Amino acid sequence: MKIVIASDHAGFALKKDIIHVVEELGHQVEDVGCDCADSVDYADYGIPAAEMVANGKADRGIIICGTGIGMSISANKVKGIRCALVHDLFSAKATREHNDTNVLAMGERVIGPGLAQEITKVWLTTPFEGGRHARRIDKITDYEGKNEG
Repeated sequence: MKIVIASDHAGFALKKDIIHVVEELGHQVEDVGCDCADSVDYADYGIPAAEMVANGKADRGIIICGTGIGMSISANKVKGIRCALVHDLFSAKATREHNDTNVLAMGERVIGPGLAQEITKVWLTTPFEGGRHARRIDKITDYEGKNEG
């Protein structure tokens, strides 16, 4: 898979760790920034990453800021994105199995690098279950299509 990854300044250090995990799993990584610890705005990085997933230029995305909250809010404004803010392994698995999430958000100031690496592995290797969950995702997609603009 091609994985787009982005962070703001508060997620910059963790992003570097996560890139290594994604590459070790055999996936291609496209890093869309930021590239420094100087203050930047999370939306300037989270939205473009989500757009890459929405338009098919990447299969999934991983976005990181201080808490993960700003990045996840930004990404979920992009049509077709189901971004989950995850800080534990159970949620990482469930959000893939039940919600078919295509973007993962994490907070560097909330979790350490070891847990973030494990979350990434679980999220990237867990398939969507489909079935009753697909029906629920279809309802969200239908609503999103009816409420554009």
